[in-house]
Amino acid sequence: MPKTAPCGTWQSPITAELLTSKSISIFDPKLVDDDIYWVEMRPGNEGRYALVRQTIGQRPRDLVSGQYSVRTKVHEYGGNPYGVLDGKVLFSNFADDCLYTWRASGRRRVEQFLPPNQCRYADFAVNRSTGRVYAVREDHSVPNQECSNTLVMVDTEARGSVVVMAQGHDFYSSPVLSRDGTKLAWLAWNHPDMPWDETELWMTELDEFGEAVQPELVWAESGVSIFQPAWSPDNELFCVADPDGWWNLYRMDTEAPTNVCPMEAEFGAPQWVFGLSKYAFIDRTHILCTWSSASGGNLGILDLDNGDLDPVDTPYSSFSSLAANERHGLFLAASPTRFTTLVLLDLASREVRELRTSNEVDVDPGYYSMPQAVEFETEGGQTAHAWYYPPANPEYEVPAGELPPLRVKSHGGPTSQTGNNLDLQIQYWTSRGFAVVDVNYGGSTGYGTAYRRRLNGTWGLVDVQDCGNAAVHLVEQGLADGQRLSISGGSAGGFTTLACLAFTDLFHVGISYFGVSDLGALARETHKFESRYLDSLVGRYPDEAHIYEERSPLTGAEGITCPVLFLQGDEDKIVLPNQAEMMVDALRSRGVPVAYLLFAGEQHGFRKAENIVRSLQAETSFLARFFGYEPAEALPDLDIDMGSGGG
Repeated sequence: MPKTAPCGTWQSPITAELLTSKSISIFDPKLVDDDIYWVEMRPGNEGRYALVRQTIGQRPRDLVSGQYSVRTKVHEYGGNPYGVLDGKVLFSNFADDCLYTWRASGRRRVEQFLPPNQCRYADFAVNRSTGRVYAVREDHSVPNQECSNTLVMVDTEARGSVVVMAQGHDFYSSPVLSRDGTKLAWLAWNHPDMPWDETELWMTELDEFGEAVQPELVWAESGVSIFQPAWSPDNELFCVADPDGWWNLYRMDTEAPTNVCPMEAEFGAPQWVFGLSKYAFIDRTHILCTWSSASGGNLGILDLDNGDLDPVDTPYSSFSSLAANERHGLFLAASPTRFTTLVLLDLASREVRELRTSNEVDVDPGYYSMPQAVEFETEGGQTAHAWYYPPANPEYEVPAGELPPLRVKSHGGPTSQTGNNLDLQIQYWTSRGFAVVDVNYGGSTGYGTAYRRRLNGTWGLVDVQDCGNAAVHLVEQGLADGQRLSISGGSAGGFTTLACLAFTDLFHVGISYFGVSDLGALARETHKFESRYLDSLVGRYPDEAHIYEERSPLTGAEGITCPVLFLQGDEDKIVLPNQAEMMVDALRSRGVPVAYLLFAGEQHGFRKAENIVRSLQAETSFLARFFGYEPAEALPDLDIDMGSGGG
């Protein structure tokens, strides 16, 4: 018989320590013949990124020792930090930005290939037979100047040999070799565009030395975002693009690009990191692909001869990082009841085999809250989207007359998307009696180009309205306590959190993870990749500096009267610690209750187990203090500067 107890006080097996005790993150899987490679981020090992290989049918093993972390800082967000050749792997090491080679045989397995030279490398495309690797290079060697980005060839058979393949654009990504090794395609774009705004597709023939013969612009169209170029086994060039309002699959025919599977669905994703893959060729006429809509993700096989899209039945509802050959498909997948998992698909039998899961905790599924897709009315007669999670704990029930406190989550990006994958951080709260709503505010991906562009010129307005209206909708539906509303978010989501607190009076507690408080400072100080991002989200800087000031939470700090918790990494190069500290000082000076935790050795997003645990414990203490309940577990003391806001 469930016990009746106030929300927030429920005992739960999902503890802060459990979130990291058996948890990893999985990135950049590759399928090379019968070998599978991937990168694991391990919170319990100081957030190290390990390179792992598994031959199908055998056990996985680490390839490089603990002194190496296979990660790149290009664009600060990184991605695709290694390439697999015959008998060796070329990889980027996070500590020194150097390139190293791992060899399958020999006395020294790992050797430094390029010495420290202020350059970073990412997004590797390899010619396995020649040892040539094509990559994006980010050069930081000129002091006090913006770094330069180029597309380069690294010859692993000639130590230190680097040849520039393409230059002149502000950014490059997605180099991909044709199957016969005679052609190279890639994406390029310039300030102020982001890759989801407008990109160009380029290609070149390669000479006998693997160098560019005459680069050719294949497709460039105003307002069209091109994603993931790929070559078919017949050396035809494909990509994903959105000229018709959705990221669909295109073949680069002689006359014009041809949409090979027109759908009101997204076959692409925002290129926040390198190496994203939403489709892969099985053979010359079949593509393994994933697409998403408001209801979630799908997996299928597209027949290029007749255009049929054959769904593949799996227990998952989201898919990413696809790779394939004639026998197998490989991808990351998740669902509301399954953690992100590395999955091998037998294409003949359609059977799936789980190779590695991101979390091995054993929790009774009865403690999991099942997400519900929510559409709600927002400003201008528009509809916005969110995932709603009700409280769920088989041992407890909500007392009669009580409504659960609500946590509103604002995702980062802001050009990003939240899905319905099993997330222990959400379940941590719902299993304690909270309701959670994870908002895909206007500007989020997954709902077509028009929805994605709702935030153009309106960041700090549309996202704030949508997060507020999500909370109002749930209160009006009788699903949340309108007197216990909190909002939290990281990075851009932290900005939306602080803006909601500064410019509305709806919320009672705010929690900002490395959030933006001063838009002008962000425009002046952030890294190259996002240095002109705000041109589209806010306006041109400094020409329209007044808009930046008007929408900055720091400007509206006088409107914040509720308690706020700030959590920040001291090595963050994307949102600098001063963004949090300016806001903390402004609130302290007015006597608003505030707490601030600065984590040593953390960048943009926390990776160390002890810091992930401490931040969640701090959130729990903070909410308990101001929502007036006693948590079930003992928690470390949290230093809260109460000012004049309470005793």
